[in-house]
Amino acid sequence: MPTLRSAYPGWLCAFAFACASLLFSPPSIATNADGLPSLGATSTSVSNEEYRLGRAWLRQFRAQAPQWQDPIVSDYLESLIARLAPHSQIDNLRTATVMVDNRSLNAFAVPGGIVGINSGLFAFAEDEGAFVSVLAHELGHLSQRHYARRSARAAQTQLPAMAGMLAGMLIAASGGGDAGIAAAMGSQAALIQDQLSYSRLFEQEADNIGLQAMADAGYDPDAMVRMFASMQRMARLQGDTPPEFLLTHPVTDSRLTAAQDRAAQLQVADAYTSDTLYDMMRARALLSINTNTPQQATSRLAQEGAEQTAQDYLAALIDARNGQTDSALQRLDQLAREQPDFAVLPASAASVALKAGRYNEAIQRSQRLLRFMPNYLPAQLLMAEAQLQRDPQAAYDLLRDVTAQYPENPQGFNLLAEAAGRSGHDSWGHLARAEHLQLTGRVDRGIRQLSIAREAAEREGNTQALARIEQRKEAFIDYREALEDFN
Repeated sequence: MPTLRSAYPGWLCAFAFACASLLFSPPSIATNADGLPSLGATSTSVSNEEYRLGRAWLRQFRAQAPQWQDPIVSDYLESLIARLAPHSQIDNLRTATVMVDNRSLNAFAVPGGIVGINSGLFAFAEDEGAFVSVLAHELGHLSQRHYARRSARAAQTQLPAMAGMLAGMLIAASGGGDAGIAAAMGSQAALIQDQLSYSRLFEQEADNIGLQAMADAGYDPDAMVRMFASMQRMARLQGDTPPEFLLTHPVTDSRLTAAQDRAAQLQVADAYTSDTLYDMMRARALLSINTNTPQQATSRLAQEGAEQTAQDYLAALIDARNGQTDSALQRLDQLAREQPDFAVLPASAASVALKAGRYNEAIQRSQRLLRFMPNYLPAQLLMAEAQLQRDPQAAYDLLRDVTAQYPENPQGFNLLAEAAGRSGHDSWGHLARAEHLQLTGRVDRGIRQLSIAREAAEREGNTQALARIEQRKEAFIDYREALEDFN
């Protein structure tokens, strides 16, 4: 399948996400007090199918979309989701995040607990509260199962028609242009119009859930109001070409007023925010967006009043990019002494040392950080990558633990495959490579890699690896069947 364009249409993705839910067997239709279709008592099988399809979609997305690979920002994003989730009526749903290398404003949620953002969301949201408000809104969509509730309006729709619609979405998103859009819309025009009639109420419901979650998690819900006002101004300035997010989440005057009224009624519990940390994450995002013109990232942070710590942090990252490793490390070490509570500072220093080829120093810096934060994933990955150059067996031992704790982290399995190969664990190395392939949407190649792993395990007489390989083969086949719904 062709590669997804970096400027993929956001409305197209959001529409595909909504359509994914229509593949589920619809429950009996009821309505709630707002006139929205209600699922009532949902069965475990429907919930499991949503989860299965969501994870299949994530694999497909990884295979097509330009990923923003930044473990430090990813860990920060997941910490925000973890803070909001207990207050978002999500229950025990296990979430997963994905970050897209795209400068446009966009965020999305997919059935099964997938939350994604563009790097451009950091550029648009000037403080942590504004950024969190978008996440809270998307979690509101997930908690209220809006996609499955849309499917309740499509009780007579056949699976082949919905699969065809998804295929059209993927064709269009992959560069098929008008042909893909026509295939997606086609005979489904009436169905889509019926679904869109509920969108405004779904947005309001997600707003209400998000506002309450923010207040309960310690964030000022007025931040969502400010974010909406900023979005509305942008939409008016850009006219017919607003950001993708505003095409799927239009901010009307009535929606803004409703959010203001709701926010005024809420009490914030145990106020929490960390704009210093957020500004540092924003610095990383702006530097990623302005790779060839880092001065633009510097000017943006300064003009928008970012805290001095973040501005100095960005200067250190730019020094590192310019090959001024000693200067970068001196700046980061000074910041770490001034701000000892932020693990991102010593982690960034370890990363600078690693990229400069100072592997022993990267290991030592990572080890120091891990003594205080044993499960801090960015430091674990940094140390493992440095150990690959000095002690592959130590890297292998560490990465076995990391991938067991984070079984959906592609980077962990990619590093484990290399560490296993360098330390003589061939069967486990091939298995790790298979896991990386399936997590990035290449399941057929992953299954073939499992066959190679089995051959290696048989040569080694490794019965433990053989058992694990057979177990994973069954799972891989299930992944492939789920992916077939998208083709």
